[in-house]
Amino acid sequence: MRTKFIGAGLAAALLLTGCGSSTASSNEGGSEGATLVVYTNSNSDGKGEWLEAQAAEAGFDLEIVGLGGADLTNRIIAEGGNPVADVVFGLNNMYFEQIKAEELLEPYTPEWSGDVDESLGDGETFWPLVQQGIVLAYNTAAVPEAESPSDWTDLWSDEQYKGRYESVSTLAGATQQIIMASILTRYADESGDLGISDEGWEQVRGYFENGSKAVEGEDLFARMAAGTVDMGQMTISGIPARETQYGVSAGVMEPEIGVPYAVEQVGIIKGTDKQAEVERFINWFGSGDVQGAFAVEFKSLPANQKAIEMTDPEVLAAYDAIPPQDMDWEFVRDNISQWVEKIELEYMP
Repeated sequence: MRTKFIGAGLAAALLLTGCGSSTASSNEGGSEGATLVVYTNSNSDGKGEWLEAQAAEAGFDLEIVGLGGADLTNRIIAEGGNPVADVVFGLNNMYFEQIKAEELLEPYTPEWSGDVDESLGDGETFWPLVQQGIVLAYNTAAVPEAESPSDWTDLWSDEQYKGRYESVSTLAGATQQIIMASILTRYADESGDLGISDEGWEQVRGYFENGSKAVEGEDLFARMAAGTVDMGQMTISGIPARETQYGVSAGVMEPEIGVPYAVEQVGIIKGTDKQAEVERFINWFGSGDVQGAFAVEFKSLPANQKAIEMTDPEVLAAYDAIPPQDMDWEFVRDNISQWVEKIELEYMP
């Protein structure tokens, strides 16, 4: 079945499972109206501009700094002794756990905590905003549904797909790293190199040797429209706008094993001198009304239950067809840096 993506996220399996009472912070401060430096890896496709405009209407002054997930995490850690950012959002659990381990997050309970499933975050220093699936999108004009791949491994093991899919040219971003992790975790082996069997590493070799390397500054959908490639990785919520922009009708691969889902989080950087304003911003940004408006604008699935209630039922139905891949995120967190280093040194062209 070709799924027409009009939204993004995870359906019933990740809907909220327990809502407790909301506990707002009692922090007082005189920072209201101060400019907040916001670090994020989720400002593309107009998200940054939308947030700035909506926040300004709500009385916030934001300076948004956008970087890829890995680069942003490394920057926050490097600035630990002298933080520049006040708040960070968009990074997934894997990255937030790294920042948390460095004790660079300020514990805080937002007013909307009772409207989210705390297990999607850590219930202490980072809280869930958006659930985001990462899929293989393909150009239906070039790849009929009956001929579409059924799993990532088909791309390099089946001759008909070789050279037709876009392979990543960097591992600096969250999306690229999660795709690698989703492949490697299938081949976990305690006696293997970095916990991965030889077969697992051969899968990574096959991915890079048989793909068409991504071109910096050139969108996947632009390449599909030009016929340079026919398929490639994409966050689900990024598909609808690109279909319209590039005139490409996209299908999405639905692996039996599921697809990796990342939950975008928000947290306060320890050491900010604008604590009260940051708390006010998070209370506003993560609220049901704002997350609901964000979901409508960007076809995403919010973590906030009140925002989910505002989401088009067709969006939930569409994503019910793509379950989340079962991944050991603790295993990923503990090994991703070494995996990336090995891949960059040994496999990336």
